[in-house]
Amino acid sequence: MRRLKNWDNKTWLSSKSYISQFNKFLKRKSNLNKNSKILDIGCGRANIISALQKKYKFKNKPVGIDIIANNDVKKNIEFKRIDALKYLKRQDKYDLILIKQTIHFFSKTNLNLLLNLAKKRLNTKGKILIFSLKTKNNKIPCFEKMRKNLKKSLKRDEYLFKIIKKNLKKTKNFYFNFNVTISKKRYLWMIKSRYISCLLDLKERDINNGLNEIELKYNNTIKFIDTLKCISFSK
Repeated sequence: MRRLKNWDNKTWLSSKSYISQFNKFLKRKSNLNKNSKILDIGCGRANIISALQKKYKFKNKPVGIDIIANNDVKKNIEFKRIDALKYLKRQDKYDLILIKQTIHFFSKTNLNLLLNLAKKRLNTKGKILIFSLKTKNNKIPCFEKMRKNLKKSLKRDEYLFKIIKKNLKKTKNFYFNFNVTISKKRYLWMIKSRYISCLLDLKERDINNGLNEIELKYNNTIKFIDTLKCISFSK
């Protein structure tokens, strides 16, 4: 599988509105303050924690880790290009460990290892927040083959949710909703850029056929609700 490089590159996930609403959600669920220590696993370009740093001016810069180092990773955070399992073996402690739309890249064994290590890296009253796409009645605009792959991925996510709840035991579920309004032209560009993991393994002809499907299926402005499920664990 190709590596996912464009999920937060000029998409609604990198928009000021999305980041602002998402970080307000984080504030409500994790009681952030200037003393908070944050780790973002699979941070991408670090848009989320960069905005948090600008707002709260944490005494310790948020740490973002990813196996891909994009050229435009935000500079006001501490970025590490490293595998999460290796990084979590360090002795650093955090008040918030954020795992956003990343669990589907882990096997069952590695997900359990990740969770076990993450629990050890939490400070007293620290929280782990795990976000993944809503698995039922998902509204992301798709063409036929994209939808087929997405359904397969979401079914696997349901299986991973069970693993997470079994491992963490005492969890709470929440949902984060964002109203997306995007031009069809921009969304076609996102598909070409393979912005979501269900597009990564499709052949070029599948992508091109999909672009034609989207062109015919949607109006010039596309509107839908992007919903994430959040699993919250408190130490």
